[in-house]
Amino acid sequence: MRCMAAMTEMTADTSQDLRIQVCYATPTIQIVKDLTVPPGTLLHDAIKRSGLLEEIREIDLSCWRVGIFGKLKTLDTVLRDQDRIEIYRPLIADPMESRRKRAKKVADTEAKNLSGKK
Repeated sequence: MRCMAAMTEMTADTSQDLRIQVCYATPTIQIVKDLTVPPGTLLHDAIKRSGLLEEIREIDLSCWRVGIFGKLKTLDTVLRDQDRIEIYRPLIADPMESRRKRAKKVADTEAKNLSGKK
């Protein structure tokens, strides 16, 4: 897996600035950007500042979900020091449908094994 990390620092005029991370991953890459932002920065603004929207054109914040440490958040969430912003890609398969297919496959296998034992 290819891993890219970038350190992007804004000018830190005060010790009040927040240190955050913006993360995005696909099956082939991981990107983690460390940023320093002023207090009151919104989640959406931090993602813009990270440069990920320009770097990874497929990211669409109008329909993709975002979160902080695995908890879904809205784009207007005010950030806190040490937050890790995560950008979640859309699912490629419906989890319930995948579960149904796996359960059916197991049931079919068990039925086949039972019918062969007679």
